[in-house]
Amino acid sequence: MYVAVKGGEKAIRNAHRLMATKRRGDRSVPGLTLEQIAGQLAIAVARVMGEGSLYDEGLAALAIKQARGDLIEAVFLLRAYRTTLPRFGYSEPVDTSAMLVERRISATFKDLPGGQLLGPTFDYTHRLLDFKLAADGELDAPLTAEVTETAMPRVTDLLSGEGLIEEDVQPEETAAVGDLTREPLSFPAGRDLRLQNLARGDEGFLLALAYSTQRGYGRTHPFAGEIRYGAVEVEFFAEELGFAVPLGRINVTECQMVNQFKGSAKVPPQFTRGYGLVFGQVERKAMSMAMVDRSLRCEELGEERTAPAQDEEFVMSHSDNVQATGFVEHLKLPHYVDFQAELDLVRRMRGEWFDRQAADQAAASEAIGSGATGTSEKEAAE
Repeated sequence: MYVAVKGGEKAIRNAHRLMATKRRGDRSVPGLTLEQIAGQLAIAVARVMGEGSLYDEGLAALAIKQARGDLIEAVFLLRAYRTTLPRFGYSEPVDTSAMLVERRISATFKDLPGGQLLGPTFDYTHRLLDFKLAADGELDAPLTAEVTETAMPRVTDLLSGEGLIEEDVQPEETAAVGDLTREPLSFPAGRDLRLQNLARGDEGFLLALAYSTQRGYGRTHPFAGEIRYGAVEVEFFAEELGFAVPLGRINVTECQMVNQFKGSAKVPPQFTRGYGLVFGQVERKAMSMAMVDRSLRCEELGEERTAPAQDEEFVMSHSDNVQATGFVEHLKLPHYVDFQAELDLVRRMRGEWFDRQAADQAAASEAIGSGATGTSEKEAAE
C-alpha cells in the first residue's frame, strides 16, 4: 500500500479541485445531465455496465461523467460501487428466445422465419461527419410498425434440426455455476467461468484476439449465424413464495457464431458454436466474445492449441481492464527507493564493466608488446 506523505496532502487536495474544474469545463455551457448521457451515449453506457458487471444506466452514466469520458475509469468506479451492494441471490437463467427483438440479423441465411430486422445500426451509414448534428436540429421520425408475435427461431436451431451443428449441451439444474465476482480465478476453468470472464472483459482486448483468430491465429472460420438485440425479462425465484417473480427487463445483445469443424474419429464433420452475450447494444463486443469463446474450446473439440486466443490462462488473465489498469498505472506512483537501489546497482555494474574493459585492453597491449620484442630478437639472431 502506498501512503502519501503529509507534505503532499495539500497538493493532492488541490489536484482533486482542479480535476473537478476540468471535468465541468466551460461554465457558460450547460452541464451534462445523467439523462443526456444515458440517452445519447447509450453504447458507451452499455459498455461500462457490461465491463462493470452492473446493469444500471443511471449509475453507469454517473461513472462516465465522473471519469470525464474515460470508460475504463468509469468501469473501475462502477465495480467499486458494486462491491458495496448487498447480494440477495441469483436470478433465474434468462430466456433469450423470448427476447422482445429490436434488431435481428443473420449473415448465413437471407430469408429467415420472422425476417431480418436491421434496427438501429451503423452498418449501413456512410463514415462521413454529419455536421447537422452540431446544430442539433429536428430529426425525421422513423417508420414504425405494429409489434408482431411472429416466432423468431434461432439460426442454430434450424441447423440443429438437420444435425449440421453440434448439440447445445444444457448444464444440469443442480450443477454449480462459478462466480468470478465472488471467487478468485483458477485454472482449468469451465466454460461458465470463461463466458463470465469474456462478458466483463475489455472490448478492445477481445476485439484484437477475435481479429487474430480470423488471420490464422486460432484456426477458426466464423460466420455470424445470428445477432440479436432487444429486451429480456429477468426473474428471481422467491423461496418464501415458491415461484419466480419478474424483476424487470434489461437490454442485451446476443451473438451466435457458426464455425467450421472437420470432425474427428468420433464426431462427423459439422458446425460448432461460439457464444456471446452482453448488456445493451454492443455488437462488436458480443461478436468478439463469441469468436474467442469458440477458440477457447479447442481442446474440448480435439484441436491443437497453437494461438494466444486458444490459451485460456493467457486470455482470462489479461482480459480484465481494471486489473490491467492497476498493473500499468501503479508505475506512476512513487518508486523512489526501488529506483535508487536500481541506480546504485547499475552504477556498480558499469564500474565493473569499465574495469574489465581496461584490464582486457591492458592485457591485449602487453601481448602485442611481447610479440614485437620476440620478433626483433629473432631477426637480430639471424
